[in-house]
Amino acid sequence: MRVSSFRRFQLGFVCAIVTTSLLAQGVWRNVAKADFLPYCQQTSDTIAQKDAARRAALTGGAEAQQKYQNILKKQADQLRQCRNQNWLKTQGIWLRLYSCDARPGRIDEVLDRIVDRGYNEVYVETFFNGMVLLPASDNPTAWQSMVQSPNNADLLAQIIQKGRARGLKVYAWMFSMNFGNRYANQPTKQVSLLRNGRGQTSLSANTLPGLSTDLGRLNPAEAFIDPYSLPAKRDYYQMLQAVLKRKPDGVLFDYIRYPRSQGKASIATKVKDLWIFGEGSRRALVDRGLNNKGRELIKRYLDRGSINAKDVSAVDKLFPRERVPMWQGRTSTTIDTRGSVSQRARVLQMDLWRLSVAHAMQGVVDFLNVAIYPVQQAGLPSGAVFFPEGNQMVGLGYDSRMQPWDRFPKNTAWHPMSYATCGRADCVVKQVQRVLAQAPAGTEVKPVLAGIWQLSVSNRPPLEVQMEALKSLSPRISSISHFAYSWQEPRSDQDRKSCAAQQL
Repeated sequence: MRVSSFRRFQLGFVCAIVTTSLLAQGVWRNVAKADFLPYCQQTSDTIAQKDAARRAALTGGAEAQQKYQNILKKQADQLRQCRNQNWLKTQGIWLRLYSCDARPGRIDEVLDRIVDRGYNEVYVETFFNGMVLLPASDNPTAWQSMVQSPNNADLLAQIIQKGRARGLKVYAWMFSMNFGNRYANQPTKQVSLLRNGRGQTSLSANTLPGLSTDLGRLNPAEAFIDPYSLPAKRDYYQMLQAVLKRKPDGVLFDYIRYPRSQGKASIATKVKDLWIFGEGSRRALVDRGLNNKGRELIKRYLDRGSINAKDVSAVDKLFPRERVPMWQGRTSTTIDTRGSVSQRARVLQMDLWRLSVAHAMQGVVDFLNVAIYPVQQAGLPSGAVFFPEGNQMVGLGYDSRMQPWDRFPKNTAWHPMSYATCGRADCVVKQVQRVLAQAPAGTEVKPVLAGIWQLSVSNRPPLEVQMEALKSLSPRISSISHFAYSWQEPRSDQDRKSCAAQQL
């Protein structure tokens, strides 16, 4: 728990170069009058004082603890005042906790560092990689508890309480359609997995994992479920109810999409590329048929990946009393029944492709709506996290993630992961512009940026450069978050991973 003099020097140095840099850019306005550093960061002196007070409070009596609490309250008031007068009303950070954080003072230290950097919201990874941030003694879910320590620490409840004491809002950050490979490997859960037309799940297909919370690493623990699976939805709802009992300030939903395939498969151009062959999804797609001809052609299309004139003739003979095949989205008054059987087959196949794509995307939207419902019933804000390019057409196909964020509810905040890499802020700005152009009036757009303060990394400019570019983009942007704490504080993150479980 000791905070080294090097860390105080490092943070003081960061504050100094942020101040110097922003003065040079002309973006530090009225700081002397307001008596706040840019981006509401703490000075090196106040950081050192709080570090010392926290260490004393761990081993000291009531007086030392009260002194520490007084500092926290004072800084909470300062943070609130600074953010109220700043163009950036909300500056959030994405955080993963570890079992080591059950040790006394660990969460306090992490949250103090977060306040030191001017953040006023924390998005705590609550459901991720097949684990849930609930104590093992109170975990009624289908997933393993992240904390397996003897004292069954409720880290989610702790960080919510401790965060509020510092003027922070604490949100539960939840994976959505990515249930994790621990879930997928349970024999009873196999029916809930998504599948493509080649019989592959996300575990066996050549998919590209998303970013981990570690800088530049990929996440190998992903496993996606069929969004039409009722058992999967029930499991998720039960888990969400347990999380809401901890009364977070809101819930953010991530991985509201299908996995991203690699190479040519990253663009879905035929029905077998789509993740709609799981049991629930296939049944729901067939049920979109509005008559016997429609349902039969949907089945044949899924079975073989195409239909031809023989299929159309066969269906005509099977159901002679029905005029044309019908499914959701088809209107009988606009269907041309003239032409040869082959011509009709070509039209029907194009219609079936459009139906299949729409069905895949609707599954994503429906799953998000199911997840958001109990959060809104609890009177809490929700947010949807997505890739700005996840909903686009590419040539004659579609991005394999099939993430139709432009159809996400406008009463939930939109958090576009603006992670473009071009060495400048331009490409990040373009991503956010695309989202703003498609967001309905009144929709909150809260960009997520990847990077590090004062440093270029992975072909990304420093965070403050990206933020200033977005400030100039639109007055609608008043909230930004940073991925992730582990990128800003790698030593702290590493230390918290490596403690021995038996010492908790």
